[in-house]
Amino acid sequence: MYRILHREDLTPNTHLLRIDAPAVARKAQAGQFVIVMIDEVGERIPLTIADWDRAEGSITVVFMEVGKTTQKLATLHAGDSLHAFIGPLGKPTEIENVGTVACVAGGFAIAVIMPIARALREAGNRIISIMGFRNKDLVFWEDELMAVSDELIVTTDDGSYGRKGLVTEPLRELLETNKDVKRVIAIGPTVMMKFASRTTEPFGVKTIVSLNPIMVDGTGMCGCCRVEVGGKTRFTCVDGPDFDGHLVDWDLLITRQSIYLDEEKRTLDIWSKQQVGVTGCSII
Repeated sequence: MYRILHREDLTPNTHLLRIDAPAVARKAQAGQFVIVMIDEVGERIPLTIADWDRAEGSITVVFMEVGKTTQKLATLHAGDSLHAFIGPLGKPTEIENVGTVACVAGGFAIAVIMPIARALREAGNRIISIMGFRNKDLVFWEDELMAVSDELIVTTDDGSYGRKGLVTEPLRELLETNKDVKRVIAIGPTVMMKFASRTTEPFGVKTIVSLNPIMVDGTGMCGCCRVEVGGKTRFTCVDGPDFDGHLVDWDLLITRQSIYLDEEKRTLDIWSKQQVGVTGCSII
């Protein structure tokens, strides 16, 4: 059992858990993920490692309530335990000194890009970070990302905080005016990563994306995370999760990502109704 040391609510539906997992903390690197099971009959879900403390022996993960398992995970608190916490899995992000790197993150993926931006800066790179949210109420870790960046741009879709618009707009302007940008790391919703890659392609700037959203079991056995990269089939959880965004077949990926939407909704509906019966009120 893996004990929860700390829980923090970053936004109403985005939560942070710090887990006692010394073996995982000893090996964790930026860009890797863990597989979490809440109980012995629960679903296996992949969560990207947001931070680690080797001395304490802890791993920090950040997740957003989307389906049944993440909503169930959100009911746990410090002192509770997880049945399984497996990792670190996946290939670490390639960290090297290339000069100036733009780190672009959407929504709760801010937590995913944090250790990458930190590692790249420690390697001697200049880091320009762009973080985007739907609105002001969803903004978190602005100070934390600023602490590992040389420059930070915040956007919101509705203009309620920072600059109004999508992250691709300041990214394009940055590439037009700053020829020193040698690499872009884009992490967030699939559609955001697609258009970030489309934005950088005309400039010929290498763009790395993390295809975490399509992973299921995290071992490559289920085959659900198949993705076409450069005309070849790859498995996100064992060959990635990082890939060259200019080589990903985004349309195929987005189509495949919607395969289980009906099943996911049905499972969430059943679990939500069960919670209403238990508590007498809806959790949604």
